Amino acid sequence: MERYSRQVILDGFGSEKQKILSESTVGILGVGGLGCPAATYLAGAGIGKLILVDSQSPEESNLNRQILHWPEDIGERSKSESAAWKLKRFNPDINIIEKTMEVTEDNIKEIFMDANLILDCTDNFLTRMILNKYCINSSTPFIHAAVESWHGQITTIIPKITPCLKCIFPNPPPAKKIFPIIGPAAGIFGSLQASEAIKILTGTGDPLTSKLLIGDVQYNQWDIIEIGKRENCPACKIA
Repeated sequence: MERYSRQVILDGFGSEKQKILSESTVGILGVGGLGCPAATYLAGAGIGKLILVDSQSPEESNLNRQILHWPEDIGERSKSESAAWKLKRFNPDINIIEKTMEVTEDNIKEIFMDANLILDCTDNFLTRMILNKYCINSSTPFIHAAVESWHGQITTIIPKITPCLKCIFPNPPPAKKIFPIIGPAAGIFGSLQASEAIKILTGTGDPLTSKLLIGDVQYNQWDIIEIGKRENCPACKIA
């Protein structure tokens, strides 16, 4: 327990909450700018099992923010394999599963069926909506985050209780092949996803449920917006 001693001594945490983390499985969809810091801090916290899912391979332009991918990974391994290799050495006491594949409606259940909670660390809304539908149908909590330029957003979604992703974004923006991003913005919001995951799993603190946190790190502007379910949301209605 020496490894986790600094979090075990937190007020209201203790060995019982640490045991919960050690018995939890967290899925991470996307091992890029958000997924790298989120996975690192969850591995450090002692999450028992991490499922890393990404279909892409590291590229040179990723290296300003995707901290688990290094120059020697380019052309050698996928993002899920690159991240898993390092995290297994960072914390050899946890179980890390890497899956190099694109998530679809047909395979998402098989990929995440063991997950107690999932992090949305992907960068496109088509995949996000597949995740949203799966989590509603399986009653799996998930934590959405997105970043671009100097700013980002994050919310924690508890199916059938909080607004779903379709409630918040009924008309998702068109996908961008290339978008600007400063590395620390991804690091901040990925770290926030990890802290939200720990709070949800252990029942500690005040998570961002029915709230959207928006932050601009360039001008240090932060807002929390109260959000509610959208009437006649097609995703919630189907559920």
